[in-house]
Amino acid sequence: MEENTQAQIQDTGTTEIKNAPHKVHCLIIIGQIEGHVILPPHNKTTKYEHVIPQLINIEEDKNIEGLLIILNTVGGDVEAGLAIAEMISSMSKPTVSLVLGGGHSIGVPLAVAAKHSFIVPSATMTIHPIRMNGLVIGAIQTYEYFDKVQERVVSFITTNSKIDKKEFLGLMLKTGELANDVGTILFGEEAVTKGIIDEVGGVSQALSKLYALIREKESTEN
Repeated sequence: MEENTQAQIQDTGTTEIKNAPHKVHCLIIIGQIEGHVILPPHNKTTKYEHVIPQLINIEEDKNIEGLLIILNTVGGDVEAGLAIAEMISSMSKPTVSLVLGGGHSIGVPLAVAAKHSFIVPSATMTIHPIRMNGLVIGAIQTYEYFDKVQERVVSFITTNSKIDKKEFLGLMLKTGELANDVGTILFGEEAVTKGIIDEVGGVSQALSKLYALIREKESTEN
């Protein structure tokens, strides 16, 4: 039994939880969100083509009652990250997110996509405008495209959290806090005070809230 458990951890990074009050799935989003471009092998990545099928399976599996999302990400591909966030927000099952370490850039919409969000006191969240590295076409249409993508991200965050659009844009476009860049870094309590994250808490609080949401859903269905 111990050998099977160890092999499961090595192969998939998961293990079976026994004697839990409810059957929940834990989704880990770490490193950089990898989208259409394959990142170098030394990068720690979360691949969206791996996450999306998992979310479909979780939604369809009648044995899974809820989803816990653990986040420690520097951001990454905007389209891929937003696609994952949209899928999480549209799930019918109870979802809770927990930001550990960092939930930066496109990690912000991933955090607020859950029905309830937590952040540990030491975690940080970086909010900044949409950026792109590498060669881009120097035309007004490129700027307009960036502006439309940024509007999608801002709209998603403000719709799925308690912060209003004006205040969020103020954090995004703030100068003087990040070296050679614009944006804002928020620590755990600050992210809650601003209305981006719901509560400060850790694994115990996140699981307790998820179990409560599951029981609430069961009571409304019976």
